[in-house]
Amino acid sequence: MANDITADILIIGTGVAGAIAGAKLAAQGLTVAFLESGKRIDRYEAVERFWNAKIKVPESAYPNDPEAAHPLTHRIEDFYQQQGPELFKSTYIKVLGGTTWHWLGTTLRNLPSDFKLKSLYGQGVDWPISYDDLEPFYLAAENEIGVAGNSNEDLGSPRSGDFPMPQIPMTYLDKHFASALDGTPYQVSSTPQGRNSVYRQERPECCGNNSCIPICPIQAKYDATVHVALAESAGAQVHSETTATRLNVGSDGSISSVDFRRADGSTGTASGKVVIVAAHAVETPRLLLNSAQENAPNGVANSSDQVGRNLMDHPTRLSWAEAAEPVFPYRGPLSTSGIENLRDGDFRQERGAFRIEIGNDGHSWPTGAPTTTAAALAAQGLRGEELDAALKDAASRQIRLASLVEQSPDAENRITLDPEKRDANGVPLPRIHYDFDDYTRNGLEAAEKAHDEVFKALGARNIQHSPDIQGAGHIIGTVRMGADASSAVVDSDLRSFDHPNLFLLGSGTFPTSATANPTLTIAALALRSVDAIAASVR
Repeated sequence: MANDITADILIIGTGVAGAIAGAKLAAQGLTVAFLESGKRIDRYEAVERFWNAKIKVPESAYPNDPEAAHPLTHRIEDFYQQQGPELFKSTYIKVLGGTTWHWLGTTLRNLPSDFKLKSLYGQGVDWPISYDDLEPFYLAAENEIGVAGNSNEDLGSPRSGDFPMPQIPMTYLDKHFASALDGTPYQVSSTPQGRNSVYRQERPECCGNNSCIPICPIQAKYDATVHVALAESAGAQVHSETTATRLNVGSDGSISSVDFRRADGSTGTASGKVVIVAAHAVETPRLLLNSAQENAPNGVANSSDQVGRNLMDHPTRLSWAEAAEPVFPYRGPLSTSGIENLRDGDFRQERGAFRIEIGNDGHSWPTGAPTTTAAALAAQGLRGEELDAALKDAASRQIRLASLVEQSPDAENRITLDPEKRDANGVPLPRIHYDFDDYTRNGLEAAEKAHDEVFKALGARNIQHSPDIQGAGHIIGTVRMGADASSAVVDSDLRSFDHPNLFLLGSGTFPTSATANPTLTIAALALRSVDAIAASVR
């Protein structure tokens, strides 16, 4: 096995950002090499692992090897070295194809106002690009991922073309919500999603397995192995179980090489005319900070001291109740509709906006139902046919809402390197300082009130709100883009201000969190950066 890897373009990470960019660059005839910490995943084996897992969390279908360790939802303080005051609860996995293996599939666009939060509402910062700059790339990203949506529905983000596929049908539960909320301030919309509603690109249509998190058994839902395969068919080389540990800066300020360590303990050096780090918003700053050296004393790409800062999520208010009549959850994808008309308004001067996701998954997220439902009914003394009837009735009424709240960028919410603990590759574990400001907490409070009003309109009973703020699985910020090298890490093309041949892709580059699930924006920004990356090689 060669200990040196060379290519025109070296990409660290095979998630949605790296894979889409790599596929497009390889298709232009450029040589592309990927370094990926994790293994290739066999879908059938991953489904089996999930079925057999005693604790079913988003990571339970996938390996968590010491050489490619990642955080676990149910043991959030093992890998993350948390400094408080709040726990950072969102996770990712290290496998070929990245965290798109266990994403929900929601592909909302940002709103035009999301790019101008400071100008419009005096909060956060503005992005260095506008919605109009990104709109053609949103459309392209929807085609690359394969998004099913209702092209006639106004979700607040103007479109220059239709979705590539018709919407995933709304569930009976969705229609019940829509009917009950008709005429209220809460408008139920079909959610655009990265899963096939018809057979497309040699992948089947969704058949409603309801296990989108952590795995779609049939790959109706998009994951980045789609673009890894396209990249490989265009000649790209993929080096799995190979972890980048350090970026080396040359005398001219460019990235001259990348040190890596394989799972078998062997080491080597990789180089490219252009280096792309697309390793998610925890691992990207972790690698940059671990690469501190004489001509990058604070870490690579960190002359602004912004690497690792402005960590955000979509802090989530989780609520659940029992509908007055059966609504039959546990059918279809985990969520097919939401309430999207609360994402903008003058209230953003005072509090974070939010979107409300309507769940098709009953009470499984908050309580572990239906297993826990059966246990509770059995504990009441029910048995046999009586237990069966009671379980069917209880499960048929379970409803849940989750509001994803806009979080402010805060320089003190940050990732640094733990001074003592290291992983199997010798890289310090991520240390996290995290909290919510009043703007975000006010948004969470408003979301809880909205949930109460929605449940009231449905005539629901036994309304409950989780006392804990949940993570959305969205890791945002830490290497933000901006117009000014003194306050940002990358420019609007996602090129490092400090190193002309270094690009950073992914949600780490978002200056603000907005309210949309970030994957589509990640993909659109990656597509937008392709021309600048290719020009840098040539």
